[in-house]
Amino acid sequence: MSLLQKLRTQLWVLRMLVSSRMLVLMSPAKYVRLVQVLRRQGTNATTAFSIAAVRRPRGTALVDERGSLTWQELQDRADALAAGLLAVAAGPEGGIDTLAVLCRNHRGFVDSLLANSRLGGSALLLNTGFSGPQLADVMEREGARVIVYDEEFAGVVADARARIGGLVEVLSWTDEPVAEGVLSTEGLIAAHAGQVPPRPAGSGRVVLLTSGTTGTPKGARRSGGGADELAGMLEKIPWRGEETAVVVAPMFHAWGFGQLVVAATMTNTVVTRRKFDPEATLQLVDEHRATGLSVVPVMLERIMDLPAEVLDRYSLRSLRFVSASGSRMRPQSVLAFMDRFGDLVHNSYNATEAGQISVARPTDLRHAADTAGRPVRGTLVRVVDDAGRDVGPDVVGRILVRGASPFDGYTAGAEKEFIDGYMVSGDVGRLDAEGRLYVVGRDDDMIVSGGENVYPIEVEKVLGAHPAVREVVVVGVDDEAFGQRLAAYVVLDSAAGAAGAAGAAGGQPDADDLKAHVRSQLAGYKVPRDVVFLDELPRNASGKVVARDLPGVAAS
Repeated sequence: MSLLQKLRTQLWVLRMLVSSRMLVLMSPAKYVRLVQVLRRQGTNATTAFSIAAVRRPRGTALVDERGSLTWQELQDRADALAAGLLAVAAGPEGGIDTLAVLCRNHRGFVDSLLANSRLGGSALLLNTGFSGPQLADVMEREGARVIVYDEEFAGVVADARARIGGLVEVLSWTDEPVAEGVLSTEGLIAAHAGQVPPRPAGSGRVVLLTSGTTGTPKGARRSGGGADELAGMLEKIPWRGEETAVVVAPMFHAWGFGQLVVAATMTNTVVTRRKFDPEATLQLVDEHRATGLSVVPVMLERIMDLPAEVLDRYSLRSLRFVSASGSRMRPQSVLAFMDRFGDLVHNSYNATEAGQISVARPTDLRHAADTAGRPVRGTLVRVVDDAGRDVGPDVVGRILVRGASPFDGYTAGAEKEFIDGYMVSGDVGRLDAEGRLYVVGRDDDMIVSGGENVYPIEVEKVLGAHPAVREVVVVGVDDEAFGQRLAAYVVLDSAAGAAGAAGAAGGQPDADDLKAHVRSQLAGYKVPRDVVFLDELPRNASGKVVARDLPGVAAS
């Protein structure tokens, strides 16, 4: 890049940050304070919270079921909690290398995250849907000897307690007062109020876990792309400084964590609640006059599954955008939401290892509701064949990514594949003639049935368009005759009645009806051999279907 191009890029970045009110003029005293804070704490994934506390110390930072906290109160609580954790859990060298966090969306999650930044260790964000053995496996691999967790997960922590000698446990959210002698975040904060931990040797880090729908999730370290990456996102999604955002996407997940950090970067008040409830989410938006709503796609679907009379109670008039990511979006729900509340939905295609890759804005979703949109500025996307050669428009191939947000590697030492400086995303998809990206599935999603290549998402789209189908996932299972065969797991719309065991009587589709529906639109080898009706699909907290938890033929 030439010097002139670099200058133009930096001017564009500055313009985006100023126009979005991410950058504002402050008093000289605040700039002095900012330098002092950065010298003491360094820069890391949570630096934005410290900057916000300098910018608006008494401004409301976080609202959860227990009330509100200001930006300065968050800083004071983080100092106290860090000092408390050092007092009860410091290792042989006087620090805490890895702090495991198993919390839902609430102040305790943010307290732990910020306290870790004071300790200079790694905050290991754990999936609230983990089983006991999964949790223990990840904590052992990452070397975590201290865990902060919500009381509801006490049973899940039992495996880690049995396998990790000297495990230090700190309760976060509890519904009842904590028993005497039991460590808790609130207790440590109260006992160490006003204390400031020693300045750590290094900068605190965050370890995000891949979704792990097919095996033990990997820990991924990313540096972040700085101002360039932020400006690229702001160009696509209209965040504005010092407003209010409702963040209900799970914060332990890369998407929800990113939305929390972006909100702090913009000095936005974050409104959240521990457990997602579709109507309560609408109520939060209207009550707090939020301009942003951050969700995973299945949450948007659950909102639009509400009865019309419930949806009619809420206007969402204050909203400027809805940002969604984390799993596939059901086209019908996206369009239904925009038809009712306005063209607000922005669907992001991200990867834990790569950050934000592309964004489908409302105009893109109106064009094709299943598109992942166009790459954010500064990110390059290629679609290539198995030999690494670029393919033409609408040809499916491997998705390669090169962007402003570097991938620093997996904590366990595994490596990502790169081709000519581009990271292999692990997804397959296509680019249309106008540069919109469509994600067809994962590399390992493709099945070969009777010698024919089939991507399950193609079949899912056809089945999902059936008026009686609420949700569907299609997977490949072993087959002696064909090598693999397609199995469809279907959740019917409640209006269609009970799952199709009753056959087509009364308008309820049965397996044969749905197979005929696919056969009318796709080749015969793409028709599922098995159709299994379920009350709901097994999903993780980010909304992705967990294939290993599908019953019947998927387990065979």
